[in-house]
Amino acid sequence: MTFAPDQLELELANGVKLDYEVDADTVVRTATLRQRSAIESQRSLVQPRETDAFAAWWSAFIRGERVQGVRGAERVRVVDLFSSVGGLSVGAMEAISAVGHSGLPLLAADIDKRALQVYKANLNPRQIVPESVRGLVDFRVAGGGEVARFAFEPTVADDRLRGLVGNVDLLLAGPPCQGHSSLNNHSRHDDPKNLLYLTVPAVAVALGARHVVIENVPNVVLDKHGVVQTTMALLRSAGYQISSGVLAADKFGWPQARKRFFMVASRDTSPLKFGVLNEVLAREPLPVSWLLRDLEDRPIDDADVMNSVPLMSPENRMRVNYLHDNDLHNLPNVIRPDCHREGTTYPATYGRMHGHLPAPTITGGFLTPGRGRFIHPTQRRVLTPREAARVQGFPDWFRFVTNPAEPPARAEVSRWIGNAVPSLLGFAATLAALGGEADGG
Repeated sequence: MTFAPDQLELELANGVKLDYEVDADTVVRTATLRQRSAIESQRSLVQPRETDAFAAWWSAFIRGERVQGVRGAERVRVVDLFSSVGGLSVGAMEAISAVGHSGLPLLAADIDKRALQVYKANLNPRQIVPESVRGLVDFRVAGGGEVARFAFEPTVADDRLRGLVGNVDLLLAGPPCQGHSSLNNHSRHDDPKNLLYLTVPAVAVALGARHVVIENVPNVVLDKHGVVQTTMALLRSAGYQISSGVLAADKFGWPQARKRFFMVASRDTSPLKFGVLNEVLAREPLPVSWLLRDLEDRPIDDADVMNSVPLMSPENRMRVNYLHDNDLHNLPNVIRPDCHREGTTYPATYGRMHGHLPAPTITGGFLTPGRGRFIHPTQRRVLTPREAARVQGFPDWFRFVTNPAEPPARAEVSRWIGNAVPSLLGFAATLAALGGEADGG
């Protein structure tokens, strides 16, 4: 499946653009969306010598103080399903701000209660629902794939959502993706959890959401049950127009080579085509050192879960030292464990990051050298959770520890971070949804 822009999309791209400019001690972002007047946002520079305006903006986003919504701006009311700690919402809120609005989180739902507490502490939704999303809506699907339809109009099945019907502007969702992941060798493309994907169009229709953004791993399109094709058919039958495709963070300038499949659906307007989005946001990626360099000399502190790393075994310590002592990034087979020698399908394991390149995909295993290329480019250790959180686009103000007296385990934090969506991708997909409104359709 390809998503190359046609000539019409390229012409439309001329009316949709994002510009960044450094002006004295501030950096200014200007969003131009077709018929709408240019919208300016600004942040204070956090690195005065930064000459790349794009880098300056996103550095301020990561390292700077939190910027609140503009007082009096139009509110975009947001519901986040399968929210975890809120990575997708972080990017969506930035896109909402970019188009001159203010985000208002109404509800977040996830079965991970501790993740929801993190979401609540940072994004302050009016409600959190620590239960399965499947129980929120009553629906049944007739048929599958392109001929799928709802057997009856989906309705809200939980009282906590009844007041939201007709009052949701943006529905975000990141259904469980483990069954689709290329890292899952046991249930790849055939996992019952994959069917949870279908609850998203059902909730969208039940709530009457104006826009829907769904994210997942690229392999979701290969699901045995055809959940992507079925979801598209269900949304179209309910009057939504759809754009979809794979977005790559590094193609938009972000220093991580991570791809996600997005489906963006809008009622009454047509979301930006992904060909346009790729044209507008395309730029060379920043190096991962851009995110890590100011954290390199921070002492490791076992009492601070965000600034700690596990104790490595003597064998792994030897491997890490070998890479740094010999200025290598790939570990020679002779000192790999037997299971990671010739024939391995994951040659990047026990790898050291290249500081001048984007990071590889951050997963929940970033604390373990044998789970990928997670050894720091200049330090003899893996990434800390704070460093990995930056690579995923979480700003420094985002708190993963909401109760210092009962901090989460490092493994729990690494799972939250590794499963998140880089904020720039959430930003891009939400821009596709909201950008369609500039047509006045």
